[in-house]
Amino acid sequence: MFAVVRTGGKQYRVAAGDKIVVEKIDGDAGSSVTLGDVLLAGEGSELKSVSGLTVAAEIIAQAKGEKVIVFKKRRRHNYRRKNGHRQNHTILKILSIGEEKKAAKAKKADETPAVEAAPAAEAPANKAAPKKAAPKKTEA
Repeated sequence: MFAVVRTGGKQYRVAAGDKIVVEKIDGDAGSSVTLGDVLLAGEGSELKSVSGLTVAAEIIAQAKGEKVIVFKKRRRHNYRRKNGHRQNHTILKILSIGEEKKAAKAKKADETPAVEAAPAAEAPANKAAPKKAAPKKTEA
C-alpha cells in the first residue's frame, strides 16, 4: 500500500519501510510521529478512501542539509554579498499506513474520566494572603 502525504509544504509518496527526508519536525531520534495530511492512498492501481487515514513514522535522525551559497552582485557598483544557509531536516522511516486516528480517539475517550478525577482529588494548598502595600507618605 502507498500513500501521498503532505508535510513541510511538500508532498511525498511513501510506503511501509521507506525512508524520507522532510522539513524539520519536532521530536528526538526514536520517537514516533503521525502524519495526518494524507492526500491519496492506494494499493497497486486501485485508490482507497483517505478519510481518517494516517501514516505512522519514526524519527531516525535530525540532520542539516548541505550548505547553499547565496551570492549577490551588482555590476560596476563594487557590491558583493556572500551568504550561506544550511536547512534543518528530519529523516523519517515509515512504519505503517493505516487508520490510527480512530484507535487514538477511542483511547482518549477511555482516559478522560481518570484525567478529570485527578485534579478534583488534589485540593490546592492554603495560599498566603498577598501583602498589603505600605501607605505612601505625603509631604504637606
